Amino acid sequence: MKKYTNTGSKDTRSGFGAGMTELGQKNENVVALCADLIGSLKFDDFKKNHPERFFQIGIAEANMIGIAAGLTIGGKIPFTGTFANFSTGRVYDQIRQSVAYSDKNVKICASHAGLTLGEDGATHQILEDIGLMKMLPGMTVINTCDYNQTKAATLALADHHGPAYLRFGRPVVPNFMPADEPFVIGKAIMLNEGTDVTIIATGHLVWEALIAAEALEAKGISAEVINIHTIKPLDEEAILKSVKKTGCVVTAEEHNIIGGLGESVSRTLVANHLVPQEFVAVNDSFGESGTPDQLMEKYKLNNQAIVEAVEKVIKRK
Repeated sequence: MKKYTNTGSKDTRSGFGAGMTELGQKNENVVALCADLIGSLKFDDFKKNHPERFFQIGIAEANMIGIAAGLTIGGKIPFTGTFANFSTGRVYDQIRQSVAYSDKNVKICASHAGLTLGEDGATHQILEDIGLMKMLPGMTVINTCDYNQTKAATLALADHHGPAYLRFGRPVVPNFMPADEPFVIGKAIMLNEGTDVTIIATGHLVWEALIAAEALEAKGISAEVINIHTIKPLDEEAILKSVKKTGCVVTAEEHNIIGGLGESVSRTLVANHLVPQEFVAVNDSFGESGTPDQLMEKYKLNNQAIVEAVEKVIKRK
């Protein structure tokens, strides 16, 4: 099994920016729309190189979604960009009616998701966005784990027809997925094979899951780690194949325990192969102001929490 190592920490939003820069050069139908956050979403190069395909909408996110939906009618592939809170909660009606219901080829790209937004606090730390977006019929939902995977996902979305939500973050995090790792929407990636427990992680929790697996190995527990970058459509085949071998599962995500990856996995298990499950997620609360590390520790979204969840779920087998 391939050993995944940190090749140098980067922010996932810069992976999105790099992907947009490449798409600008490769696909003339790709256009970008931003709600007054060019620097935060790393749109700088795209705007500089393709000013005729970049639209600064200002602090008018609902208008941005409507414009994006309209641009698809002419064959354009619009990528919208703002913070996750403003990409989903603020404009849910516009996304539901103009994008999802109308099946428009809009890519809703959201930075600063989850607790790791940090000091801006609960009003900006949306923890329910995955739930909001996965409930929309036809909406693809992607939550990437590092710089390389975010860039790969951005490129893949340009070739994927239909509405999609791409979620990434603000902080600098380990960059461990190989740059040449194939990114296939809807297909999980096996990171570490094991026999005692399945750890299914998404986003910033994938790296924490790998650290947890090493700690568990030292305790004599063999953990299988799966990177679920696509929450919808969910790779049920990969999940079921793993849990049938290990007999229990821990899900890990930077999201509310209600409505996220864990619930999607639970639905799959109940319908197909029921095994014990433990959840590493925010326990139905809002966030607060603090550094990303402080918040991830307080809300138990780290490798130690994953280890504890594994030890708990194994006792339930």
